[in-house]
Amino acid sequence: MEKPDIPKGEETRLKTLRSLNILDTSPEERFDRLTRMAKRMFSVPIALVSLVDENRQWFKSCLGLDASETSRDISFCGHAILGDDVFIISDASRDDRFADNPLVIDEPNIRFYAGCPLRFTDGSKLGTLCIIDREPRTLSDGDLELLKDLALTAERELTAVQLATLDDLTNIPNRRGFMMVAQHSLQLCVRQKIPASLVYLDLDNFKLINDTFGHAEGNRVLITFAKLMNTLCRESDLFARLGGDEFVMLLIDVGEDSAENYIIRLQRSLDQHSKTQDFDYEITFSSGIVEYSSDKHHSIEALLESGDSQMYEYKKAKK
Repeated sequence: MEKPDIPKGEETRLKTLRSLNILDTSPEERFDRLTRMAKRMFSVPIALVSLVDENRQWFKSCLGLDASETSRDISFCGHAILGDDVFIISDASRDDRFADNPLVIDEPNIRFYAGCPLRFTDGSKLGTLCIIDREPRTLSDGDLELLKDLALTAERELTAVQLATLDDLTNIPNRRGFMMVAQHSLQLCVRQKIPASLVYLDLDNFKLINDTFGHAEGNRVLITFAKLMNTLCRESDLFARLGGDEFVMLLIDVGEDSAENYIIRLQRSLDQHSKTQDFDYEITFSSGIVEYSSDKHHSIEALLESGDSQMYEYKKAKK
């Protein structure tokens, strides 16, 4: 069996994929519609919208398989994202790269595979729209064009995901993007028995900055704050602009005491940045830190509410 190579620009590709906040999310009709169409149009038992991360191919939409993911090492889609065109295997049992692949030898007994890479706006190939059959077969030129058209629609839907989950101004996740991923992250923390802390952030005197220096300057403050949060947070952390001058960080494997260090470092970064930019005002914030407890916080909404309350008490004490 031949494991798929790592494509060029893998770090950028993975960063782009993570920025969509789509991995491990619930099924969506817009993607399921595409796999239904592919299954019917090509008369195949299996159709997938597959996204390839560091270690696996995860199925955003899956028809004909019980699995939600497989290892990247044995994936066909891992090979498909290495090229620019549709990746076709007419009979995997006769192909040296796949003949002894577990997905060929055992269920789902793949023989035919055709996967069209899904390119994002930056050129990264995030996964495939693919069709699979348990019998050897080929595709006509017309079939190939049809598969490419379906893949193009899937690419547009991925772009729509980004637009729906990113804040227009700061280009970091918005409330919707945060909520889509945060609950799942908390469930993983519970299963792995690791701590998580939420930091609720609210900029101080933001309305005064807007009123005194104008909305363009206010936007500059929001963008600066978001960039510094992005620099501070690790890949495992989540952060977002909830709306207005409110932001949030969900810190994974970080207890409440350690989360205080994030606050100190963030304010220090703001102070240093303000000196280099020669602002006519000071950028400060109020924060509320809450360590996640499955007994106290039945949902991410409850955790946010606790963080908001803590932040409000802190802001009130500062006045």
